[in-house]
Amino acid sequence: MNIVILGAGTVGKSLAEVLCGERHNVCLVDSNRTALEQVEERLDVQSVCGSGCDSAVLFQAGVLSADLCLAVTSHDEVNLVGASLAKSMGALRAVARVFQPSYLDTSTFDYRRHFGIDQLLSLEHLTALELAKEIRMPGLFTVENFARGGVEVHEVAVEEDSKASGKRVIDLALPAEVRIGVVSNQHQAVIAGANTLIEPNDHVTLIGQQDAVNDAEKQFRQKRPNRLNVVIAGGGEIGYNLARMLSADRYKVLLLESDVDRCEYLASSLPNTTVLHADTTSRAELEEARVGNYDVFVAAMGHDEDNIVCGVEARELGCPTIACVVRRPDYANVLERLGINAAVSPREVMTRQIQGMVSGGPILFRSDIANGDVEVWEVEIQSDTPITAAPLREIDFRGSLVAAIVRDDYVAVPGANDQLHAGDTAVLLVEKATAKETMQLVAG
Repeated sequence: MNIVILGAGTVGKSLAEVLCGERHNVCLVDSNRTALEQVEERLDVQSVCGSGCDSAVLFQAGVLSADLCLAVTSHDEVNLVGASLAKSMGALRAVARVFQPSYLDTSTFDYRRHFGIDQLLSLEHLTALELAKEIRMPGLFTVENFARGGVEVHEVAVEEDSKASGKRVIDLALPAEVRIGVVSNQHQAVIAGANTLIEPNDHVTLIGQQDAVNDAEKQFRQKRPNRLNVVIAGGGEIGYNLARMLSADRYKVLLLESDVDRCEYLASSLPNTTVLHADTTSRAELEEARVGNYDVFVAAMGHDEDNIVCGVEARELGCPTIACVVRRPDYANVLERLGINAAVSPREVMTRQIQGMVSGGPILFRSDIANGDVEVWEVEIQSDTPITAAPLREIDFRGSLVAAIVRDDYVAVPGANDQLHAGDTAVLLVEKATAKETMQLVAG
């Protein structure tokens, strides 16, 4: 692939290194000549010195023939304008990194559509999503990663005396708005078909609108699960996004923040979260907040050292599960020895997101779930392909499932009578063993 990266900062350099290692043609654009020279000394990249908002610079960087343009400078406006220009000038796909949360909020204005950009990425939002997955169900995915929200994904363990235990999927009285995606146990994970048998202790992935999914869950368990108690240290964008993702009916969330003004903002913005003004680097204040009584402690402050130290303190105070945001890769080897259960690197999260975009063909994004047995594909539906030839019920998916459809920015879980059309974006769950057959459906 021909890839143009706007910005030679930490994220831009990291992406260039990974993409060069995968033998893509990379051109790096930055107004800092010294930064470009440092990258050129280590990597086989082209470089252009200049502003990512300058059409002449973008022309020189080769956006007219670029398969992908990644605008990842430290300035939102440069990223938005640069990605928009690149898309208009001929780049097949353009992605912009943004810091300001309002750029992701489509309830007031859709910046992505206005600027003609394929995707807006927030490093902080992606990091919070990764932390949420670690808290809720490690290895599971969220459709918000692929289909811009509107659909929820829950995993539920099948209890022995539940209504669903021992039944086939076709015999379950599920709401029309809910699909069963993956059924997994200790031995394997499969895409659910009509005749898939649901057995005790299986884990079932439910996909659909929140209320419908909550109703469907009742068939798989006898009693409502206890709320998980979560404490988040750090009320920055990562902590804020994480608190917002943990729904009030499943989680009791305590958010600790040292800045008074920020506390007031968080308290007004997160009505279902308890916000406490506290210095999380102080063991005495962690004790006063009773973090040892919580199920999960998440350290999401701006400095790795603070996150590691307060994570260790929380462990010693009795909290059983510790997750930390850690930006420096050289810290990874010591975290497990310190009793930290999960470490999330924002840079690695962004890198995985971009790697999923360079699959080629109609696949816009792909990632592994269910211990690698199943993949999630975000596919741009092309005209005259087999997957558009008939309603979904008449197509032989052979180990795959259409989990969600995005059409004109409306996200829905499809029914058997729905039909995909050119221009739609579909989220597919695909068993790796049948990936070749599924690719023939979407690529022709």
